[in-house]
Amino acid sequence: MDRDYLVRATALDERVRAFALNATGVVSELRRRHDTYPAVTAALGRTAMGALLISAATLKEEEQLLTVDVKGGGPAGRIVVTANGRGEVRGLVGNPHAHAESVNGKLNVSGVVGSKGFLSVTKHLGMKDSYQGTVELLSGEIGDDLAYYLLQSEQTPSAVGVGVFVQPDHSVEAAGGYMIQLLPGLSETEIAAIEQRIADLPHPTQLLRDGATPEEILERIFPEGYTLGDSSPIRFHCPCSRERFESAIVSLGHDEVQRIIEEEEEPFTEVVCHFCNESYQFSPVEMEAILEAAR
Repeated sequence: MDRDYLVRATALDERVRAFALNATGVVSELRRRHDTYPAVTAALGRTAMGALLISAATLKEEEQLLTVDVKGGGPAGRIVVTANGRGEVRGLVGNPHAHAESVNGKLNVSGVVGSKGFLSVTKHLGMKDSYQGTVELLSGEIGDDLAYYLLQSEQTPSAVGVGVFVQPDHSVEAAGGYMIQLLPGLSETEIAAIEQRIADLPHPTQLLRDGATPEEILERIFPEGYTLGDSSPIRFHCPCSRERFESAIVSLGHDEVQRIIEEEEEPFTEVVCHFCNESYQFSPVEMEAILEAAR
C-alpha cells in the first residue's frame, strides 16, 4: 500500500481547497477482507475514499473520527465506513455479494446501493462531542451524494470525484479521486472555469490507470497552478483486538456469559469483527478467567 496517499492543496489565493488521493491498496484490502463482488467493491471503496477526503478537510486532530453511513435500500444493504485524522479507514457492507447488471459497460453502483434512502456523516470530535448531518440520497453513486451532503450540511459547494476500477477477476486495478471545495470570494467566471475543467476531466480511475498521481490530477483542474500542502499516507486499519473483545465479554455480565458457555456446542466461542472480519476464539476456561479477573 506504499502508493496510497492523500494530498492537500489550495488554489486561487486560497479561495479553493483541493484534496486528491490514490487509495488502490486501501480498496483492495477492503475487497479482500469482505470478499465483495465488483459493484459492491466500487460502492464500499467510493464511500471509504469519501470518508478519507472529508476527514482530511474537517478533522483537526488524529484521534478524531468520522463515520459515513449509507442506507440506500439496495441489495448491498447498509454501508458504514469510519476514518480518523491519521488517514486510517475501515468499512463494512451488509451484503458483500450483491449484484446489479452493468450499465453501458460500467459497474452499476447505484444499482447495488439504491437511491431511496439517506447518507449520514457523523463527526466524533472527542470529549463526547459529536455532530451529525443527514441528507437524502441523490443518486446512490456516492460521489454526488457526498457533494450534496457538503453543500446542504456544511454549506460548502464541493465537487467529489471518486472511482474504483475492478478487473474481471474481481481485483482492484485503480481507486482514487479528488474533492474540490469552493470558498467565498470566487467570481462567477472563476467558478465556471473550475466546473468546466472538472467536467472535461477523464474519470479518476482512467487518470490513475494512465499513471497520474494525485498531484497531477490537481494539475489538470488547476493548470494555472496551485499551492501544494502536506502529503500523508492512508491505510486500512481496524482497531479491534482480543483485549477489546475481552472487555465486551465482561460487559455481557456473569449470567449471560455462563449461558453462552453452557449452550455453546463448539469447543470455542468465536467472535468476529464486522469491520475487518478478524475472528477471535475464546474457550470456556478463558471466558470464565476473563470474568474472574474483572471482579
